[in-house]
Amino acid sequence: IAAVAFIASVSAHSTFQQLWIKGVDAGSSCVRLPASNSPVTSVSSADIACNIAGSSQGVCSVNAGDEVTVEMHAQNGQRSCANEAIGGQHYGPVTVYMAAVSDARTAVGSSAGWFKVSESGLVSNNPDYWAVQVLNNNCGHYTFKVPADIAPGNYLIRAEVIALYLFIIILFTSALHTAGSAGGAQFYPACYQVNVSGTGTAKPPTVKFPGAYAASDPGILVNIHQTLATYKIPGPTPYGTSPATVAATPYPTTATWNTALQPTAVPTVVPGSPTGTTTVAGG
Repeated sequence: IAAVAFIASVSAHSTFQQLWIKGVDAGSSCVRLPASNSPVTSVSSADIACNIAGSSQGVCSVNAGDEVTVEMHAQNGQRSCANEAIGGQHYGPVTVYMAAVSDARTAVGSSAGWFKVSESGLVSNNPDYWAVQVLNNNCGHYTFKVPADIAPGNYLIRAEVIALYLFIIILFTSALHTAGSAGGAQFYPACYQVNVSGTGTAKPPTVKFPGAYAASDPGILVNIHQTLATYKIPGPTPYGTSPATVAATPYPTTATWNTALQPTAVPTVVPGSPTGTTTVAGG
């Protein structure tokens, strides 16, 4: 019988693009929109911080303790809920980090010190249900709280999906590999520029990107097509909270985001700024 080798790699392509602050749509006014919707594949690349070649002159105002929502879609400028935010069954965690910087418009993400503020991974193993599936059910929206006690000033917000779905069928075998092969995971980070107001003084401990992840981390080097009793989300524990847990009961799949109210336009003016102040996208 002739030997046949078949290699398949399903590529998701998506980008975190829009921002909501306490339910107000800031659109893409303060995002460093990446030049490409393709993933970062190396944890040692400087692009793991804020992705490729994004820049913006917009800085959005938030208060410490505010609820902030990041929004992901497959194509730049897209807002439709008709398509999954990140398709191809690229299951995995969603994480959000922040970094205090002197000037959010010019700060270099790979030089900043980052602290995690939110994470969601394998939310249930009965059956398996991932944060990416929750994201898709909510039109690409993920909501978190800015820590109430952090010091005021300019910050970068780093939103990220880690896609763990990648399979390879090797010559003479029927072995199925996912991100259980080093280098198989795909990273989709993007950074937003904000100014935080408040009276806090906290300066949480930080990590670096690159540096926070290793290709051999158990939450990166993992086969998600096996039964997982637990899942360790890469990176540090979120500041001020406990690590995310895996529920042994089915996760409610009802969307919490009202897709009927999803806008089709993408604002480019920072909320509250003079008319005509727009984002300058780099790339």
